Amino acid sequence: MHQILTEIFKDTSFTESEEALILKKLKKKTLIKGEFLLKAGDSVRDFFYIHTGCLRTFFVDDSGKEHTLQFAVKGWWISDYIALFGRGDKLAVSNIECIKDAIIYGVSKKDFDTLLIEIPLLSQIHIQNMEYSYAHAQKRKLESLTLSAKERYKIFVQTYPSIEQSVKNYHIASFLGITNESLSRIRKEIASE
Repeated sequence: MHQILTEIFKDTSFTESEEALILKKLKKKTLIKGEFLLKAGDSVRDFFYIHTGCLRTFFVDDSGKEHTLQFAVKGWWISDYIALFGRGDKLAVSNIECIKDAIIYGVSKKDFDTLLIEIPLLSQIHIQNMEYSYAHAQKRKLESLTLSAKERYKIFVQTYPSIEQSVKNYHIASFLGITNESLSRIRKEIASE
């Protein structure tokens, strides 16, 4: 099986014709740090698999404050899911920025939907991934409502061990819903434990 398909789909085996169909739909793209994959107001048609690097999805509120919604590292998928899967306007409400040089593979929702019909096994995998993503989103929301900032930071470090040093402090603070000062205090507390 092609290397990128082995990476994306792990232990799944496809026929040669199925592999060819999938590879035909995947579009490789290279991003450099600071480059935007998507900006609020852009039309959203694709979602992206992260092969290398790190991207960040963030929303800017009316006062200009950034709210980091997601970091995506190797093995994760990213897009503006509100626009991509929503029933209304297909314009992005968030921004996606490359924060560590990246190689990504994109697929349009239209092409992916066609693949789901043509390759039933892919449909099963997609359902499992969506179930996992939904559970993860609910878990993150519950954690933000019930855990202390220190506990949320520890979970962040466990979830993203390879990027903490390459992500700006204010991005991490924004993701956790705290100030930079609180993040510094938390780090000092943990270091002294």
